[in-house]
Order: sequence, then C-alpha cells, then structure tokens
Amino acid sequence: MPIRAVIFDFNGTLSQDEPVLCRIYRELFAEYGEPISDREYYERLSGLAEHTIAEICVGPGDPRIPSFIRKRIDRYRSTVADGSTVTEPVRDAVRFAADRARLAIVSGAAREEIVPVVAAAGLGGLFATIVADDDVMRGKPDPESYLLALAALGTDGQETLVFEDTEAGVASAHAAGARVVGLLGTQPRERLAAAEEVVEAIDVPLLRRLFA
Repeated sequence: MPIRAVIFDFNGTLSQDEPVLCRIYRELFAEYGEPISDREYYERLSGLAEHTIAEICVGPGDPRIPSFIRKRIDRYRSTVADGSTVTEPVRDAVRFAADRARLAIVSGAAREEIVPVVAAAGLGGLFATIVADDDVMRGKPDPESYLLALAALGTDGQETLVFEDTEAGVASAHAAGARVVGLLGTQPRERLAAAEEVVEAIDVPLLRRLFA
C-alpha cells in the first residue's frame, strides 16, 4: 500500500539527543535521591513518556512531579535550542518525505521542547501535526498518541510509516496499526525486533527506497 503519511518519534529519532536526556535524567534522579546509571536510563527509561519517568523517580501522584518535569524541560531547552541535534541527513530526509506524504511527530516529550528544536532545524512548517506528552492520558507503549496522529493526518495505519528508536515506541505504533522502521542507537537491535525493519540511520537513500 502506498505511503500517505510518515510519523517521526522525536527524542533519539528525529533529534539525536538521547545522550543529552540521559545526562539530564541522571542529574535529576540523583537530586531527588534516586541515582541511576547510564545503563539503567537506556534499559528502563528510554522511550517512556515524560510523566511516566517522573513517576518512576518520585512516585505516582507525588506533588513534586510538576517541578521535576519543569526542571527537565528547562535543562533540555537550554542545551538543544539551536536545533543542532537534528542532523543534516535527517533534515534532508524529512524534506524528501514532506514532498511525498503528510508528516507528523509523535513523542513522549513536552510540546514546548519539540517545537523550538524543530523550528531551529528549519523544519517547523513541514509537520501537519505534533502529538506530545501534553496531549495524551497514556504514554507509549499505549497507542493513544499514534491514534491521535493518524486521526489528525486522515490516514490509517497501513498507509503510514513510523520511525521509532525504542521498544515502547515500536509497540505503540504497531498497536495503532502502523508500519514501523526501528532506528538503532538508543536500544539494541533485539529490543526493536518487532519493527518491520531496523536501520542504522535515517537519510534520503532510505526514504527513497521506502517510498519506491
């Protein structure tokens, strides 16, 4: 079936920022008395929604959750606001896809993190919709975010290609009926095995092949 829409996860997929997130989360977990290692971040937390990670640190319903999230967002924005985490090959791939399909971003990050980075990378006008952590009750691996994106794009899952870098993201997109390409870099290949294909990079040659 032809591809009518392409959806990109944000952290670790559109934006190569997982090392930044790992550092910030390690700092915050330590400040809240729950230190974690790099390995624990990538194995337990990567791919989960903002609120879910905050709850893991301080506990569900804890009144410190809004403060935790605010600190995380502010530290992230101060580090990546220039758009440099969106590489040139990825920018070119997004532009290539935008000439052929409707585009969206589906992420467990906050909207106020996503929009400035995408704009700074020169891609802001190319996405028909962004579904962020702010927009859902249940984060990935629940399919809610992808179902919202599909409704906004006016496509169904079989017409939609998704790029994800985590097991939770792949599961979320699949549960919404989409076709998924797993991107290596955040989690090992075996955790992305449910994707239809696993790749090492997003670039124009890959998009050209997928659209062929």
